Amino acid sequence: MAEITLVEAVALAQARAMRDDPSVLALGEDVGKDGGVFRATDGLLAEFGPARVRDTPLAEGLIAGMAVGLAAQGFRPVAEIQFMGFVYPAVDQIVNHASRLRNRTRGRLTCPMVLRMPTGAGIKAPEHHSESMEAMFAHMPGLRVVIPSSPARAYGLLLAAIRDPDPVIFLEPTRLYRAVKEEVADNGEAAALDQCFTLRGGSDLTFVTWGAMTRETLAAAEALAGDGIEAEVIDVATLKPLDEASILESVARTGRCVIVHEAALTGGFGGEIAALIGEKALLSLAAPVRRVAGFDTVVPLPRMEDLYLPSVERILAVARETVRFQ
Repeated sequence: MAEITLVEAVALAQARAMRDDPSVLALGEDVGKDGGVFRATDGLLAEFGPARVRDTPLAEGLIAGMAVGLAAQGFRPVAEIQFMGFVYPAVDQIVNHASRLRNRTRGRLTCPMVLRMPTGAGIKAPEHHSESMEAMFAHMPGLRVVIPSSPARAYGLLLAAIRDPDPVIFLEPTRLYRAVKEEVADNGEAAALDQCFTLRGGSDLTFVTWGAMTRETLAAAEALAGDGIEAEVIDVATLKPLDEASILESVARTGRCVIVHEAALTGGFGGEIAALIGEKALLSLAAPVRRVAGFDTVVPLPRMEDLYLPSVERILAVARETVRFQ
């Protein structure tokens, strides 16, 4: 079994899906000849040809609109937006058409499309290349929002997203694209959507996180273990619809919860999870739910970027305060 990176797992899953189902197409700016800005579609044009792998103009509204039209006509398009900061022109197509097609046609049509895009900071990119706007898409009815945090989960979750009958926003943490390698079997097995993954067990504190922040959160949990504090780490993976049961079950056991994400604090998806716990697990809590997040500012340019992203030290400080709370 080969050890591959997350971006290689994305390419592997797309190739597998296209071999298994002739209705699966790939489209986007530079996805064909160049294999994508991060090489997430590398090799697809050579194997499947220009009828199934289409380079498009630099026009995100057109890319999303083409995907909606193809999906409505029985195809399963996998469209790429080069960076999440470029998706805003496509939001009209996503909100007003992709997410509503099933409801608008009373189930006569669905919209089995995947919109892939790199997300998050950490690679010292300029403005518009470091966005973490997952909460904006999670707020839109009719969409699934998925964020893998490892090569194996990227492979399985992308296969599941492509096979899903409704639109999926598939966010790929840029910082993790080539950060780690792990063994991924190209066996065509999809991972479960709408389900959290418990990355580490624990009884004293629950960390809830997703995407690239799983790395710092796991490092913080490891450091806490040195203090005799066992922290459970939950990778949300699918933000919408949210696997509420796994989060609530963990908080009921630990009584303490810290939510970690790199998007700005205000209006971030961590607030939704905190509200969920407040509504359904209040009597289990031994301490207030806390959040560690990015700051309420545009992600700064490279020299300040590391100060914006939640560090292991920031996570540890909040976790220790939460554990000490009486």
